[in-house]
Amino acid sequence: MTMQRRSFLTLSAVGAAGVGMSLLGTGQAGATARAGVPTQRFAVGVRQYAWSRGSRRWTTYVYYPATGAPGGSPVTNAPIAQGVFPVCEFMHGLSSSPQNSLAIIRPLAEAGFIVPAPHFANLSGQDVYNGNQSKDVSEVITRTLALNTASDPLAGHINTAVGVGVSGHSMGGMTTHGLLTAWPDARITAAIPMSCVDMGNPSPSVRAKVLFTHGDRDGTCPISSARQAYRELPAGKAFLTFRGAGHSNYFGDSRTVNTSVDWMRWSLYGDTGARDRLRADAASSTTTWESALS
Repeated sequence: MTMQRRSFLTLSAVGAAGVGMSLLGTGQAGATARAGVPTQRFAVGVRQYAWSRGSRRWTTYVYYPATGAPGGSPVTNAPIAQGVFPVCEFMHGLSSSPQNSLAIIRPLAEAGFIVPAPHFANLSGQDVYNGNQSKDVSEVITRTLALNTASDPLAGHINTAVGVGVSGHSMGGMTTHGLLTAWPDARITAAIPMSCVDMGNPSPSVRAKVLFTHGDRDGTCPISSARQAYRELPAGKAFLTFRGAGHSNYFGDSRTVNTSVDWMRWSLYGDTGARDRLRADAASSTTTWESALS
């Protein structure tokens, strides 16, 4: 892919992620595919880490399944729940933050994922397009997986064998797609780019199940570019379109939450019940679901 193919997107135009606090959708604790798939909803804890890559520095908030009653706000440094959990990173959009993205982050942690969410306070389109942001997220993945053998409360609770999930909205969605294309990370086995544009040709080194989520009236990241990115991928993909929606007003919608959680449950836990729920998760009078799951 050349820069000409995406020249319509000005670097300053990419918008912020929406804010919401939707709870885990109904049916998320249903059928499981194999032992080890969570069947309950967890409380959520959060730990804070100062990480860097060269001179680039940022704070990462790692959300995780915690002990205690589910519901409520994430609890700082809460004891981690018993179990071993896959990693599913989330990256915010321009002028947003992990705290403003809890509509997606919290349900993932509640469903049994460790969710590192970096806060890039100086996020810019230039760094998205030159690959710095995708490389920073790869570093977040590396640092998170390393906690499994570190002197850290998360040690022994991170599943390092099933690959990792990545997701993000707007510039975070573009960064996510960059990890599948121009700046590939072969550890990625699941991805959800939201409101993104096409960042390049699919890399043969990445084998990931990819779910695109987009509003068909997005004036910032045109859906036509994301549709092109979708067409270029092999099977193991889906596209959820919100008809009449713009750049971020679908972000906390229950259909976004439920499809995101079940996509990651299928991709990282092998939960075939979650796979079979996806079409129903997405269904409404204002959505269109397209998929090639195998």
